[in-house]
Amino acid sequence: MPPLSFYDEIGGHDAFVRLVDAFYRGVADDEVLRPMYPEEDLGPAKERLTLFLEQYWGGPTTYSDERGHPRLRMRHAPFHVNPDARDRWLAHMRTAVDELGLSPLHEATLWDYLQRAAHAMVNTFEPSGIGPAAGGRDAATGPGTASAGTPRSHLPVTAEPPRGGDLR
Repeated sequence: MPPLSFYDEIGGHDAFVRLVDAFYRGVADDEVLRPMYPEEDLGPAKERLTLFLEQYWGGPTTYSDERGHPRLRMRHAPFHVNPDARDRWLAHMRTAVDELGLSPLHEATLWDYLQRAAHAMVNTFEPSGIGPAAGGRDAATGPGTASAGTPRSHLPVTAEPPRGGDLR
């Protein structure tokens, strides 16, 4: 009999659904991450993440069958993924991983991958509120603000070069 995959060892589909559901409970109210999801309903995002994680860890290949190669960096390129967004993503994912109650080895294996993946998705070091967000919206405006078009922060939407002085 072939050895079990990580997917099977931690509980298969049900475990990944629980992980992703717990993760998106945190994302739903996160002022930085939530605007990155263009859908009003987070259901499609949950489905995509579940399918991706299942495939990565040895489960069904439904993700690639339906969406092609994961190309994670390319798929995340339109979003403003800075260290703050990464850390928020990891905080919500940490809560989700803890809820699974995995063995120490399985928990460490999963968490190591999630940390590496989150660090790999960082595509800017500009603070939140600067740069593109989902659907071409300015990251400083949109859902979650007092009203559409109202900045979420007091950070300028465009940066000006420093005045006077040499940058060397």
